[in-house]
This record gives sequence, structure tokens and C-alpha cells, in this order.
Amino acid sequence: MIFFLYSILFFSALSVCLGFIVNFVTYRFHIDADPIIEKIDELLPQTQCAQCDYPGCYSYAVAIVEKNEKIDKCIPGGNETVLKIANLLNDDTLQYDNLNSSGDTFFKTAVIDEENCVGCSKCRLICPVDAIIGTYNFTHTVVKNMCTGCNLCISLCPTNCIREKITYNENFH
Repeated sequence: MIFFLYSILFFSALSVCLGFIVNFVTYRFHIDADPIIEKIDELLPQTQCAQCDYPGCYSYAVAIVEKNEKIDKCIPGGNETVLKIANLLNDDTLQYDNLNSSGDTFFKTAVIDEENCVGCSKCRLICPVDAIIGTYNFTHTVVKNMCTGCNLCISLCPTNCIREKITYNENFH
């Protein structure tokens, strides 16, 4: 019993010491990130959907600043995010790839064919924004105004009942 108490005391003291070391190293070797990258990252929707061809929102923000990447690749962010980033960067010469002729951004969303859904819940569990509702062994559905169109659910569906739908409605999101 005494050995057990000494073990707890030892590991508690070790944890406190390691906590102080991590805190000191973080304070001493602090690296200041580019504030523009941080501000752009805050403007992005943080869905980590990879529709911009980057693995996450922060890496896309880095690419915008360091590689002069186009600012309209964030489909879930829509026109509002593009305009906010343009204002932040003082960019008046915008080239939009993801706009149709009326100026509306297209949105990709998932749609579930509920007649073929077996209720396996694989899509619901992988969805990064919890846009799929349903319970195990019951049909699922997509909450359209929450779906970012990342398409992670499409590849996991065993019955291929999920498809992609493109919408051009500005008021959709």
C-alpha cells in the first residue's frame, strides 16, 4: 500500500515539474506568428473541409499570405469571407473562380437518399460540423444549412446513398 502512495506522489511531482518546464520553454522560446495569417485564419469558417486544396484553414491562411493564393477558394465561407479577407488585405482586384455570373458563390452539400440509407451512422460520425442527424439503424438526413460540402461522408457510405449537390443560392448558408 505504501508503494502505491509513493508512486502517486512521485508521478504527481513529476507532472508538476514537467508542467513548469513546458511553461518555461513556451515562454522563453515563444515564436510570434504573422498577425495577418492569424487574422485571416480567424475569418475562415474553421471547418477543415479541404475544399480549398489545403488540409486545414490555417494552412490555407498561410498560403494566402506567403504563396499569394487566391482568396476565394473557401467554399463554406462564401462571398462574405472573401470580402472580409479582401478588406483585410486591401485587395481591390479580386479574381473570383467560385462565382457564377450573378455573383453568387456555389455551395456543395451532401444529400442522403433516405430510401437506401441503412442507418450505419458512419457518415454521422465522420462529419466535422455535425450536419448529419440520425441514429444507428435509422435513416439519416443532412441539415443543409450546416453542411459545408467537405464530402467526407460520401466515401464512407457503404450503400452509396450520399451524393453531392451544388447550389447557387446566396442565401443558402
